[in-house]
Amino acid sequence: MVIADGTLDRPTLIDDLGSDEDFYEDLHVSSHRYGGGGEQLAINELISDGNVVYAEALWDHVTMDDQELGFKVGSVIEVMDATNKEWWWGRILDCEGWFPASFVRLRVNQDEPMEEYIPKAGEKDKDTRNATRRHGYGQTNKDQMRTNVINEILNTEKDYIKHLKDICEGYIKQCRKRADMFTEDQLWTIFGNIEDIFKFQKKFLKTLEKRINKDAPHLSEIGACFLEYKTDFQVYSEYCNNHPNACTELSKLSKVKKYGYFFETCRLVQKMIDISLDGFLLTPVQKICKYPLQLAELLKYTNPQHRDFADVEAALDAMKNVAKLINERKRRLENIDKIAHWQSTIEGWEGEDILTSSSELIHSGELTKISHLQSKGQQRIFFLFDHQIIYCKKDLLRRDILYYKGQINMDDMDVINIEDGKDKDFNISVKNAFKLQSKISDEVHLFLAKKPEQKQRWLQAFDEERKQVLLDKETGFSISEIQKKQAMVNANKPHPAGKPKAVNRTYYDFWMKQKHPTLPANLPQQQVFMLAEPKRKPSNFWQNISRLTPFRK
Repeated sequence: MVIADGTLDRPTLIDDLGSDEDFYEDLHVSSHRYGGGGEQLAINELISDGNVVYAEALWDHVTMDDQELGFKVGSVIEVMDATNKEWWWGRILDCEGWFPASFVRLRVNQDEPMEEYIPKAGEKDKDTRNATRRHGYGQTNKDQMRTNVINEILNTEKDYIKHLKDICEGYIKQCRKRADMFTEDQLWTIFGNIEDIFKFQKKFLKTLEKRINKDAPHLSEIGACFLEYKTDFQVYSEYCNNHPNACTELSKLSKVKKYGYFFETCRLVQKMIDISLDGFLLTPVQKICKYPLQLAELLKYTNPQHRDFADVEAALDAMKNVAKLINERKRRLENIDKIAHWQSTIEGWEGEDILTSSSELIHSGELTKISHLQSKGQQRIFFLFDHQIIYCKKDLLRRDILYYKGQINMDDMDVINIEDGKDKDFNISVKNAFKLQSKISDEVHLFLAKKPEQKQRWLQAFDEERKQVLLDKETGFSISEIQKKQAMVNANKPHPAGKPKAVNRTYYDFWMKQKHPTLPANLPQQQVFMLAEPKRKPSNFWQNISRLTPFRK
């Protein structure tokens, strides 16, 4: 059922960087393995030898359990026992308790003085760079700390490339050989554009390695590498947006035994570590979230006089912006279902679907429209989307019903503000007016608002529409035909009458059942950083609360 021939069916995985075999020949296995097996063993050995091991919190851990250790993001925890892969025992000052291992990362620089992390009285949100200068480490020690961070960035990048290679060759390649089990649409739903990510990350790693100073790693200048590829990192947007669909599809397939056997065979043939497919597919989401964390740590150990300081600072901002852009795209994709549903409620719709060119509703409201073909003013409801404006007529009896009346292509129009008084084109007196005038023909439309503030809001909305179109062009934002088609299909499905059902929890429940606890509930409006936040241990708070005297009957 699974062929282990080591060849590639897809030429897209081979590029001008050379063959994969040549590329991976130089990769070495580091201690930063996904799944934490080797790392966990090393931690326990260090602890048993009497060494102090520190971890840094990536997320808040809020707990109401006496045996758990609560902390805030950025807290430093002394790891005292890492025998259990998922829950470690640790200490902060005089408090000890269990905490989820996936909520922390081991400090790269274990020898850094702890007072750097202990806040002084009245000292909040201090600048870590200033703190570093106050404590006055020796330059050699700080150089070593920067070297450690550089090495971690490089090694985790190499591990990640191996990880992507395993997914592309171990799973996707084998799935394509089984057309009786998988359609191309199914494979896209499960794996998204991970092959594009793989291709990009190879180029990124090649460039990163060239910027590493092997003789003196602390002198390496890698900030420019992130700046050079900051646009290319947007390839993660499509993957993150599709990830919930992948989880839903895998949940369906997991109910059929032959798919479970097939995926496990793929893993064994490829000699991949013991993580299920869903765990592997989560890694790109986590990776794009961790770049800002790594760059923030690198900036912390980079002196302002270092030639790399300005670039690292700019790279940190750039990678934060990439995450923000992914959040925005995620929101836009969530909106297309709403827009498709809106179109399905409009009576007498004509022409192409609105999603063909638009994905964002910018403004709506009532205006009086006048044109040369229809000099008499018409009251219409206008909906301004990116690239177009749709206008409809209300039903005289049922005001909730709208009838389609027309569309204007905003790409061909100039917006003209009109002063109150006599308008020469239409030879009428106007108030609170503006025009849409064609750039390529004599077409012109006159609009009248009821109040001055309504007119100003429309002029502002037209400006926002052009900025949105320009931004989408610069960032390459687009919606795939598959996503558009699926949105229209969903919009045209009959909806049952009566009280709506609860929000679909398939994605949440699927991840809660997984062996590897690395993902919490992913609700539609959550930030993309939350996609990579680990699962929290269920609290006993509500079971214990009934024992408290004030709550007894």
